[in-house]
Amino acid sequence: MALESTSLLRAGLVLLLAAQVFPLVSGCSTGLYERAINDLCLAKFKFDMGRLEGGLWCSWPDTMEIYEGLTNCTYQVALRMDCFWPNQVVDRVFMHIHRAYFHDCALTGRLLHDPPISILAPFITVPVLVTLLMTAVVVWRSKRTEGVL
Repeated sequence: MALESTSLLRAGLVLLLAAQVFPLVSGCSTGLYERAINDLCLAKFKFDMGRLEGGLWCSWPDTMEIYEGLTNCTYQVALRMDCFWPNQVVDRVFMHIHRAYFHDCALTGRLLHDPPISILAPFITVPVLVTLLMTAVVVWRSKRTEGVL
């Protein structure tokens, strides 16, 4: 715990120093940005996920706040270091995160599926009935020739 907070404090100081030293330089230093992401954002994410039970890693309600914290952290670091967001570094970080923590998670909760029959039935039957009704009206009207010149 003390080692983790020391590392975060050191990374925060590096980021603060970088923000003070490099504002005159235009552009993003990819190496410094990647190090700040690893030291600040990824370290906190790993610490928070480590506190969470391994069986809960696939539970979105339990991991949502941690995941959003990582996303927000990468955005804030990019903003302060004048880097674009999202970028290749962020993409690599999230690919690594998903391979390390979420590779065994089932997609069942996120897969698209058909709605229940109680919702689906009216959307099928109403157009069919309207089509049949309109066909019957056209046939009925075509058989009545009175009034046609």
